[in-house]
Amino acid sequence: MCQLLGMNCNTPTDIVFSFTGFALRGGLTDEHQDGWGIAFFEGAGVRHLVDYQAAVRSPLAELIKAHPIKSKNVIAHIRKATQGKIALENCHPFIRECWGINWVFAHNGDLPGFMPTLNGTYLPVGTTDSERAFCFILQELRLRFGAQAPQLSELSAALQELCQEIAQFGTFNIMLSNGSALFVHCSTNLHYIIRQFPFNTAHLSDRDMSIDFAEVTTPKDRVAVIATAPLTNNETWAAFAPGEFKVFVDGTCHPES
Repeated sequence: MCQLLGMNCNTPTDIVFSFTGFALRGGLTDEHQDGWGIAFFEGAGVRHLVDYQAAVRSPLAELIKAHPIKSKNVIAHIRKATQGKIALENCHPFIRECWGINWVFAHNGDLPGFMPTLNGTYLPVGTTDSERAFCFILQELRLRFGAQAPQLSELSAALQELCQEIAQFGTFNIMLSNGSALFVHCSTNLHYIIRQFPFNTAHLSDRDMSIDFAEVTTPKDRVAVIATAPLTNNETWAAFAPGEFKVFVDGTCHPES
């Protein structure tokens, strides 16, 4: 299956260190060679890059490593196709508008038999079950809340309910962000770490590379990193429980998740 990487921070931060290790799983240290993508929120806009090439062979992936982009919310994905051909339109993350806000979504898993009725408000461009699920989620949110975006507590409760509904069809590990919060649902494997003062040195699991975060942060910085499998081998990552839903805001787990 695919792998996911997400970052949520209280101040714009680059994801170069984490992405360097993550991208190696796209064809070198793991088998996810069917495309990759990444999305960075910047204000109301999103920088969005996808490629049907394996991340380890993609010039675009090298661009991300060489030119740090700072963001408070980032979602990245490396693909091992289960549904849908290897093509640009099937590469995650996907982007749609809802309530005048950009939403970014990525999925790891497989949803055999998931064929919801879509009313035309949101329709897939590609042929993946993942994009179909994303369209269904946004459609249901618009049906529930109309033209007005709900408060975070109401939104979180609705998303958790929808994730549980979709997860009945198979494996549904997902990351979803509106630029303010990062919503995460786990079916099988997801882990997270929150880095904050006092910062330490971290060492990648997939490459002999370390960084001393104390040298590149301030005492006020707080960064949550979420990944399918831990990206470092000298830090303690927390595992999500199957069926668990969490909301990250400003680099920490929101109390309501």
